Formats: sequence, C-alpha cells, structure tokens
Amino acid sequence: MNTRTHYSAWLTAAVLLVGASLAAAQGGTLRSRLEAAMTADARPDDDKAIDANRRPVEVLEFFRVDEGMTVLEVVAAAGYYTELLSAAVGPSGTVYMHNDEGTLTRRDGAVEQAVSARLAGNRLPNVQRLNTDIGATGLDGEADIALIILELHDTYNFAGEEAALGMLRSVYATLKPGGILGLVEHAGNAGADNRELHRIERSVARRLLYTAGFEVISESNLLANRDDDHSAAVFDPSVRRKTDRFMIRARRPRG
Repeated sequence: MNTRTHYSAWLTAAVLLVGASLAAAQGGTLRSRLEAAMTADARPDDDKAIDANRRPVEVLEFFRVDEGMTVLEVVAAAGYYTELLSAAVGPSGTVYMHNDEGTLTRRDGAVEQAVSARLAGNRLPNVQRLNTDIGATGLDGEADIALIILELHDTYNFAGEEAALGMLRSVYATLKPGGILGLVEHAGNAGADNRELHRIERSVARRLLYTAGFEVISESNLLANRDDDHSAAVFDPSVRRKTDRFMIRARRPRG
C-alpha cells in the first residue's frame, strides 16, 4: 500500500470512528440515555431511591418509547417518569406533562411545588406542561405514546366506570392512529374492596381498554410480586412501592 492509499484508508477509518462517537453521544440507545439520566446529579434523590422497584428502563422499553417521539404522560404528578421520558425522547422529541387541578393542589400544593422545582431553569426543555382536565389537552391525534401509570384505578374506583372510560377515550383522541397507550396498575382481586385498597383487576382494566376502542397487543409481568396477595392497601408498609403490578400495551387502531 502506497503512502497516499494508506493515508486515505486511515482518514476513512478516523471519520467513521468520529461519526460513530458523535452518534453515540447525541443519541445512543434508549437504555444508555435513561441510565445517564438516572444517575445525573440534578435528578432528585427521592427518584433514585425508588428506581429498583419501578424498573423504569425496562418499563419504557416495553412501551417502545424512543427518540424523537411525542409522549403524553397522563397525571404525571411530581414527574418521576417525566424526567426519564425527557431523556428517552431526546431533544427532537416532546413530552407533555399532564396534571389536572386536583392533582396539582394535592397535599396543600406539594405536587405543584415538586413540578416547579423539577422544571426550574428550563432544565428539561423538551417538556411542556398541560395543567388541565384530560379531555381538554388540545392534543388531537398528535401523540405517539401516552402513559397512564398507577392512575386508572383511582378514576375507576372513585369516579366510576363512565369516568374511567371518558379518561381512556380522551387519551385515545390524543394518539395518532396506531399510537400506543402504556398502562401500569396495582393488581387487585375479584370480589375484594379494590376501592379501599387502591387496586384494579387486570380483567377490568382490559375490558375498559377494549370498550374505549383500544386493541390490547401485549401484557407484561415485569413488575409482578408474588409476595403481594392483593389483600393489603397499596400504601401499607408491607407492600408500599413493591405491589404486584401489571402492564398492558394497547393501541389505537390504524383504521
């Protein structure tokens, strides 16, 4: 190999290496982006303390969240998942952080204070707040994915089936045809006082999704806990933050 050919080969290899490094730094895999966000100094310590039980990397992988997506988080509360979704979709994506007035004023406004602290200084620039009822988000077929995490049971148990269906239908309307709804819930038993326990039966959640127009395409026991027999309230110290939870990935039909 002559000098010119050798230099050309070296230059090509160098360009490819630099390009690969830049791509990794700017994008990388979903897992690498999430792991970097989870260990960031600016992330609240309270969030880090519950990562092991919530397994957010695997959860967001199951729901197929990815770079550049538009994601709606329904009743995001203080924003544990909002922060990770921000990293998951990257600067080319958008996260809509939804909370209604009842959530924001909960515990003398503690949720509002936590949200304001999390977003202070435009720390998560691809996050937009939606402080409104779920039926008034203004999103019309725009979201690739919507997440309802540990919230459907309260609407169903305390406001009734029609309210739960109204919530799901409103979320359906925010999704693009083919868009995904990711649901995580505390598992309940048939015949139990799930209202008091803050739980919901998997079969009930599945029925609500079908009635609201969704197709259930996959379910996961990633967050299952066999030591939880569903008889204790989710706030009981014996199961708090480690309940038996089920996950459902549903889809707005393309037709």
